Amino acid sequence: MNDELNILDDELIENEDDIIEETDDLLEDSDDKEMSDEGGALFEHMRITVDGGQDTVRIDTFLSSRIHSISRNRIQNAAKAGNILVNDKPVKSNYKVKPNDVISIVFSYPPRETDIKPEPIPLNIVYEDDDLIVINKQAGLVVHPAHGNFTGTLLHGLAYHFEQTNQNIENHIGYLVHRIDKDTTGLMVVTKNEIAQATLAKQFFDHTIHRRYYALVWGDFNENEGTIVGNIGRSQSNRRRMTVYPFGEQGKEAITHWKVLERFGYVTLNEYRLETGRTHQIRAHSQFIGHPLFNDALYGGDVILKGTTFSKYKQFIDNCFKIMPRHALHAKELGFVHPTTGEEMMFTSELPNDMEQVLEKWRVYLKARNLLEEE
Repeated sequence: MNDELNILDDELIENEDDIIEETDDLLEDSDDKEMSDEGGALFEHMRITVDGGQDTVRIDTFLSSRIHSISRNRIQNAAKAGNILVNDKPVKSNYKVKPNDVISIVFSYPPRETDIKPEPIPLNIVYEDDDLIVINKQAGLVVHPAHGNFTGTLLHGLAYHFEQTNQNIENHIGYLVHRIDKDTTGLMVVTKNEIAQATLAKQFFDHTIHRRYYALVWGDFNENEGTIVGNIGRSQSNRRRMTVYPFGEQGKEAITHWKVLERFGYVTLNEYRLETGRTHQIRAHSQFIGHPLFNDALYGGDVILKGTTFSKYKQFIDNCFKIMPRHALHAKELGFVHPTTGEEMMFTSELPNDMEQVLEKWRVYLKARNLLEEE
């Protein structure tokens, strides 16, 4: 490896549930490229130590000569957003690097090369301005094109929306800063320019983004709230799944805070707050503590894990699965600082109809069971 380039950490992307891995050549000078996803956030983090014999040169020139697949324009946009730090202090693109400087960079997710044509896909737009758009995503909608999903994605729908509203978006589809899984519903934000994208990417990296999820999980809890700690990495036996490594020998640090919202005896409605965020963090952590998400086939929640052996109960669960043929996870709240105005933005979404129907069925079931026990 070049002595002048010491990349200590990368945060790259992963695709949707059905994608195993995607290679990325962004860091040509790095010996080790690790594919990971910061809880759905799409960014790259690098740390570079400047060689002791380095001549004084502008930092945008220095970085573009070292990281060949990242354009100088992206480097300058990162600097404008405050995403380039030298010795822990943000610098502008005209900063002159000095020997032994330690440079830390957060780059927003690069535009995808896939040719995305506008498609009339219904989108529930919660908020929109000149810099960004907030969407309440429906179940079954993949966020971006990938193997097996080259059409019909959220980005195709955005391209259509921008076209129909005569918006002059540079790449015509918007800029991703995070994503949520295909069958997860709820709030996500897409920016309309690279500066806004870079600014929000830094907020995701700094964990200042506010995100709360609601999930229906199997089983009851002894406490009303708690925290799950355990590294998360890709499973060696099933590359579509993530595995928790509690002793930190593999994977990356993951911390999930949970709180009970409603108890149904055999299942529980919980609120989850991500402190660190990793791929499938809520799903993997919930499965790890013995409470997989209701009807989460990938993590074993699509079978009866708690309850009775009566045929009527089995039929009841089967009906719930038919109403909501997906894992019960919803991105309920999303908050961030607006990249241009600096205003604190906070959004809340209602639970989707299928999840609400299943919860109501559990309320009726619990009430009937309690009446029987009282007789």
